[in-house]
Amino acid sequence: MSSTPAGAIRTASQLAAFEGEHNQELLARYNRSLMGVFGTPQRVLVRGTGCTVWDADGKEYLDLLGGIAVNALGHADPFLTSIVSSQLATLGHVSNFFTSPTQIALAEKLLDLARAPEGSKVFFANSGTEANEAAFKLARRNAGTPEQPRTRIIALEGAFHGRTMGALALTAKKAYREPFEPMPGGVEHIPFGDVDALRAAVDRTVSAVVLEPIQGEVGVRPLPAGYLRAAREITREAGALLILDEVQSGVGRTGSWFAFQGEVAGGERILPDAMTLAMGLGSGFPIGALVTFGAEVSGLLTAGQHGTTFGGNPVATAAALATLHSLEARGLLQNASDVGAWLRGQLAATAGVVQVRGEGLLIGFDLAEDIAPGADQAALEAGFIINAPGPRTLRLAPPLILTRGQAGSFLEALPGILAAARQAAAAEQDAASNEKVTP
Repeated sequence: MSSTPAGAIRTASQLAAFEGEHNQELLARYNRSLMGVFGTPQRVLVRGTGCTVWDADGKEYLDLLGGIAVNALGHADPFLTSIVSSQLATLGHVSNFFTSPTQIALAEKLLDLARAPEGSKVFFANSGTEANEAAFKLARRNAGTPEQPRTRIIALEGAFHGRTMGALALTAKKAYREPFEPMPGGVEHIPFGDVDALRAAVDRTVSAVVLEPIQGEVGVRPLPAGYLRAAREITREAGALLILDEVQSGVGRTGSWFAFQGEVAGGERILPDAMTLAMGLGSGFPIGALVTFGAEVSGLLTAGQHGTTFGGNPVATAAALATLHSLEARGLLQNASDVGAWLRGQLAATAGVVQVRGEGLLIGFDLAEDIAPGADQAALEAGFIINAPGPRTLRLAPPLILTRGQAGSFLEALPGILAAARQAAAAEQDAASNEKVTP
């Protein structure tokens, strides 16, 4: 048997990129070979460490988006890397005819962190949208009786639950849904945060109410105080399931293990019937989960009614266990709470910022002008990765290891970023005006 030649094994990034190629050349290759569902990416990122990443031109960025709340431990975390590498070298995939110690241990850990009652269960998927597909099926199984069927599912305006068909039906944005209609039926969207509207909508014909404790895609919008408590009471009285989508807000992002345990719950103990997780659970390794609370709800999905090929594989569950261990051992929930509170306070005192929302290190802030997309681009030029989910709104969801010093570097740069965005907007407006008056 021949041995591997020295130097033959290289990193995936080295294998993928041609030597000497930079952003422009690589993005041209991207546009020729990848489906354009995301448009053209802003940069080609080639490596990272902690909260810092570098692009193919060698430019450095402070990552304040974390892969959209995914990279909880930052980039290239040594412990996570060692655990994933060790597990992959031991056992990578076994199919759902078998299980593994890491799968069992992760399910037990999640139930423990959620303070789940006896009879609670976990189903592992590969992403947030897949977890929400499982939740959609769970809702369908709460079908009522032939005499009184439950055919309706309630979601909120502004909701984003994913892009596969069941999750897309729960998502509120018409532009996402309309190209693929007809959607799976029975989903209704009611006004965000309106308890009276929720009470009017939920009766014995409703199988489930699906909520994000903090809506992420519309610019980090927490449910009003008391809403989750009211939702729990209303759904329980009607026999409907309360399903919380914690894909973005869960796993320490808000300073609590799950947002329903924190301030958004009004400081009271709220236990849903189910929740979905993903994003930060594997700190970059793809994994999602549906957690059901109590034996009655957990028994709604039975053998053969749902499944997955890759979900809960040994490597993904090892990555999630390593993530949860690191979050605990390094006190990163407290860090998210402390740095997030300080950052929100500093943002609120920044000229041009009119509102700040969020919990922990899931933060949205509104600007006084419609310059958020320009600010997103100006931030990138200045070496910061952020996100503009709306014309006036910017979103931050950095790794939970973010330091106050790193956050402070962004705050120092923010006035210049906003000034550059205003200048770009004025130049664009002048160009448009000149175009109109040109014969």
